[in-house]
Amino acid sequence: MSLLQLVFILLTVLALSAGQILFKMASSSFEFSIAGLAASLLNIKLIVALVVYFFATIMWLLVLKVTPLRVAYPFVALAFFIVPILAHFLLNENISWNTFVGAIFIALGVWVSVYPGLPLLIKKFARLWFF
Repeated sequence: MSLLQLVFILLTVLALSAGQILFKMASSSFEFSIAGLAASLLNIKLIVALVVYFFATIMWLLVLKVTPLRVAYPFVALAFFIVPILAHFLLNENISWNTFVGAIFIALGVWVSVYPGLPLLIKKFARLWFF
């Protein structure tokens, strides 16, 4: 994977994460009644969130054009860490140590999923410690 591919993947994940924050902000004034639905759909935060998601989708399509899905998709899991961090700073939501422990597992999972040299690394590690 090239640096440019990685940059586009990470930009996509960041855009999706930002979109989630905007959706949360829009939800506070969203009304699920017939009268309030039309006005709610014109909420600027909702419109911006949809535009952000639109551009994130375009970036994702560009990524998938040149990157195998099995390599690109695990990076989406990083949003499970990015969104709570953004929610903490932008929405004043509580964050706990579980988020950081989970982030370590997610990062390790992404690394295991996409690192092509992992089988060789495991063999070297096994030889060092077990043989």
